[in-house]
Amino acid sequence: MDIDYRQAFDLAPVGLALSRNRTMIDCNQQLCDMFGATKDQLVGQSFQVLYPSADEFERLGARMAPLLNRNGTYADDRIMKRLDGRFKGETFWCHVSGRALNPSAPHEAGIWTFEDLSALRPVRAELTPREREVAAYLMQGQTSKQIGKTLEISHRTVEIYRARLMRKYKASTTADLVHKLMAS
Repeated sequence: MDIDYRQAFDLAPVGLALSRNRTMIDCNQQLCDMFGATKDQLVGQSFQVLYPSADEFERLGARMAPLLNRNGTYADDRIMKRLDGRFKGETFWCHVSGRALNPSAPHEAGIWTFEDLSALRPVRAELTPREREVAAYLMQGQTSKQIGKTLEISHRTVEIYRARLMRKYKASTTADLVHKLMAS
């Protein structure tokens, strides 16, 4: 049996995108459905349209480049934004993983998967861009010092953001906060 790779790409159970210099050059219907967009609205666009803010897009791109350089792959859970449709502007948790086709030029070309986690992990509070970043790292089990180093801010600043998250989620401990962030 011959495998039709185009059909496999189009029918994959996760969102798929091919990129060049952080611009989508192709995507499947699952990605379009996830972000409430048409293929015409995504192909040729920067991935920035899928982020809650341009700042988050830039910061994440800068942080992932060294990791893509090292082993050619990257994965994380992050809050993304629906582009259009009945949920236009809605933020949601998404698992994103990708591979650079040329690890020495990580953003040159790649393939990316997107998995909508909103059914398992709804966004329950309005969060600032930095709160979204801190929340994502807390869910990975990172300490304030580790998060601070990654985000290039002091661990005390991370603790301030963590305290804000705890108030917004009515959490009494960091473990309780992580549980509430991950709960459905």
